[in-house]
Amino acid sequence: MIKIENISEFDRNKFDCNSFPEGFNNKGGLFNVFRLEPFVGDKAKPVPYKRRDFYKVTLMVGQGKIHYADKVVDIEKQALVFSNPLIPYKWEHTDTIRGGFFCVFNQEFFHNYGYLSQYEVFQPNGTHVFDLSDEQALQVSSLYERMFEEINSDYLHKYDVLRTIVLELLHFAMKMQPNMSIDQQQINANHRISSLFLDLLERQFPIDETFQKIELRSASDFASQLNIHVNHLNRAVKETTQKTTSQIIAERIVQESKILLKHSVWSVAEIASALGFNEVTHFNNFFKKHIQTTPLKFRNV
Repeated sequence: MIKIENISEFDRNKFDCNSFPEGFNNKGGLFNVFRLEPFVGDKAKPVPYKRRDFYKVTLMVGQGKIHYADKVVDIEKQALVFSNPLIPYKWEHTDTIRGGFFCVFNQEFFHNYGYLSQYEVFQPNGTHVFDLSDEQALQVSSLYERMFEEINSDYLHKYDVLRTIVLELLHFAMKMQPNMSIDQQQINANHRISSLFLDLLERQFPIDETFQKIELRSASDFASQLNIHVNHLNRAVKETTQKTTSQIIAERIVQESKILLKHSVWSVAEIASALGFNEVTHFNNFFKKHIQTTPLKFRNV
């Protein structure tokens, strides 16, 4: 089952709650900004590979690697990195990071100010890591310093100012985007979307406890999770895997059902429920369609 870490859990897990700037809990959503130095170096803990329900913009100074579902990005000197709830990632070599800043916020922080998903840096097929020159790194650093000034100020509308600074960071990065041909963008997007779909599918398994239940069962479920139209997802998956989205989902559920039938003592009803079937008969029909035998007969062979 996918475990989503919300922004409050992030703060509790990674930071001393007493260190938060005053005014962290804001009616317009959640926002905070930090210096990176205390959380990097040879004693830094690895960042877990999970999806979170908040957005993060990081200025990283130093060398490092970021692992995504479909690629690894090397940072040689310094970079501006955009993280969002749809794309899982993992940092590597945090001991070589010398410093920087990061801010975290949720969509509610931009309530009535637009949707963050409209910006390419937060889209599945967008660019999320931007290498910076020394001059550009100084410009970005100044924006984070402004965030610290605002969040620690008594100004009544400081969160409006903070939204503006975040948007300035977004546009600063997007202006650096290289021009690509539409055809090349589409090819890259299809591979990226397909990889993200497969990653989301696989992260629902294995099922170890009877209380677990897979949450994403249909192409529409995955499309909604990736914030794209289901037809877009189906085209991307078909082009890159030569299989339909539904076919891949069904194959993975069949694979897990066979494992549970052979290697667990769960009843067929418990297995059906964990795999997202509301009725045992639906699971029996599904299994027989793909394996040409019933779950019980398969178990007893």
